[in-house]
Amino acid sequence: MKTLIIHPDDRTTDFLKDIYLSLAEYTLVTRGTKEEVDLLITSHDRVIMCGHGSPYGLFSVKQFGSSSYIIDSDSVSLLKGKTCIYIWCDADKFVQANSLKGLYSGMFVSEVIESIMMGIGPVPQRVVDQSNKYFAKVMGKNIRNDLFEIYQNVLKTYRNFAKDNIVADYNVKRFYLNI
Repeated sequence: MKTLIIHPDDRTTDFLKDIYLSLAEYTLVTRGTKEEVDLLITSHDRVIMCGHGSPYGLFSVKQFGSSSYIIDSDSVSLLKGKTCIYIWCDADKFVQANSLKGLYSGMFVSEVIESIMMGIGPVPQRVVDQSNKYFAKVMGKNIRNDLFEIYQNVLKTYRNFAKDNIVADYNVKRFYLNI
């Protein structure tokens, strides 16, 4: 299975690299043009998308030209029929609004300011970092499995970790699978 990773270059999401670094082979795109990304999506079987986002897609964080998004409604037809993993804030709304399938996150608290905005409260940076690193590590250990196995294993392991981490407790409740 040919795997494409779309992960805009952004230091605040570097922890997500642990999701895919254990894969033997993959194509990683961190910057470029929307046209280049669209061509790569077409030529790959599995697409893993990581970074910051909204219900409208995956932010380009100025790494893919002037567009605010690198994955958006224009990408939907290319993603249908692919094995997809969407890891960004509010990816659930994007996936559901566009009748897509895959493994995806809802609002994912990855920064202290987000913990405040989501009503968790001000938590120490180390608590957020622990949640981020643990989630990515568990995803990375399971990334070679099919989507159902990834989902089951990550949910079980991250949920156990969440007993002692309030941020992980919030995030684990917003991890979804639609196959």
